[in-house]
Amino acid sequence: MRIVLLGQAAFAQRVLDGLHERRHAVAAAYCPPDTPGGKPDPFKVRALEAGIPVHQHRTLKGAEVAREVAAYGADLGVLAYVTQIVPPLVFEAPRLGSICFHPSLLPRYRGGSAIPWQIIKGETRTGVTVFWVDPGIDTGPILLQREAVIGPDDTAASLYYHTLFELGVEAVLESVDLIAAGKAPRVSQDASQGSYDPLCRDEHARIDWTRPAREIHNLIRGCDPQPGAYVLRGGEKVRLFDAHLAPPGTGAPGVIEAIDAGGVTVAAAGGSIRVGRLRVGDKKVAAAEAAATLGLTIGGGVGDR
Repeated sequence: MRIVLLGQAAFAQRVLDGLHERRHAVAAAYCPPDTPGGKPDPFKVRALEAGIPVHQHRTLKGAEVAREVAAYGADLGVLAYVTQIVPPLVFEAPRLGSICFHPSLLPRYRGGSAIPWQIIKGETRTGVTVFWVDPGIDTGPILLQREAVIGPDDTAASLYYHTLFELGVEAVLESVDLIAAGKAPRVSQDASQGSYDPLCRDEHARIDWTRPAREIHNLIRGCDPQPGAYVLRGGEKVRLFDAHLAPPGTGAPGVIEAIDAGGVTVAAAGGSIRVGRLRVGDKKVAAAEAAATLGLTIGGGVGDR
């Protein structure tokens, strides 16, 4: 099939490689503009190496972009890790429309922070979905789904890179093959089971040590690496990473129970949280090193109380 591929980063690069291996023709590649001073997008680099036209529009909205996409005469549009808004005039331009990858089992956890929220809310099962794009946010008919496990100490980063990345690439490629064979389903999502969460930002990431230890553990994992769950210390945000649940101690919630080479252990309701790394400003360092810099002590608080 003739495909217009929209995406970015290593995920879109891997999809591009897989489409070539399956002898599908990628007519054009669309990715966001380069970040000044940043590394070249590997998807862009691979597309240029293959002689594929690359377009980097600041926005995909507007009739001009839609006409450009339509001019390629593609059979299918494939959205592989897309962060830009793709309007109907663009995703409907290919003959068969477009499909999109999403890192959850739709209709649950729609939105751009699906991975963090699944961890924050304590899910132990997840998966990937490939769906037919429609005007809604992750609401189109489901083509294919694959399930996966969320490990007890998985972070948003480890869940994506160690589990959902490979699963997602294979799901997208399998979906394209099903479409090419005329065997791709369109299963309507059950709207009554749908959920949508906002982008996970600082407003969601502040730690409340009076909450159950497991909830705090999930918050830190879900916000790792971004935005980083935090406490305030002297008005400055101290962000916590590499969290593990530990047995309950004797301290009040938020009180430091131990500082050693393995990290900083903080009391919480019904358990303790062992933190491996802290970040103040832009520098992320081992928690024990940060403790010395910040003046953290056993029996004191990790943040303002």
